[in-house]
Amino acid sequence: MDFNINQPVPFEDEKTAKIAEHYLEIIKLLGEDAGREGLLKTPERVSKAMQFLMQGYEQIPEDIIQSAMFTEDYRQMVIVKDIDFYSMCEHHMLPFFGKAHVAYIPNKKITGLSKIARIVEVFARRMQVQERMTTQIKECIQKTLNPMGVMVIIEAQHLCMQMRGVQKQHSITTTSDFTGVFEQAKTREEFINLINKK
Repeated sequence: MDFNINQPVPFEDEKTAKIAEHYLEIIKLLGEDAGREGLLKTPERVSKAMQFLMQGYEQIPEDIIQSAMFTEDYRQMVIVKDIDFYSMCEHHMLPFFGKAHVAYIPNKKITGLSKIARIVEVFARRMQVQERMTTQIKECIQKTLNPMGVMVIIEAQHLCMQMRGVQKQHSITTTSDFTGVFEQAKTREEFINLINKK
């Protein structure tokens, strides 16, 4: 079968086509034969994959919380822990991934538990640094629900440290941020103890 890289490839939309064109050039610049069978559809596949991985830019996290807000007289800690996420480091465009743990203490308003996980997903599906992502999740929940306090802890592995650079395969990066009642050490300790329980 004869493969021709100059033959037009049917794309679903203009955005996919434009991104694919750039990846085709990258493949060539890296020294690969962009015309060989295994790479013919790679630019299109990568284009679609990157759009999926970056879909957080098209979502408004506050709207997600507001779509499931309820009045409830509950003033104890609400924790959603071990939320798996995958994100893309903005410095090298390599993945970092791990778990997020989120807690808030309601102030008359609560949200659906799945919405907390979706907030993590929205911010993860952007080019990120772990520190900013931690703060963005915290600020979104604080701004939208106005709880008595929010705390976010993220534990992640970064492929930019594992595949290149210092190549430390087992390193874990932990970040945290908090507001309100979580500024009290006792409240933070309670959260940490609860997420460490198996």
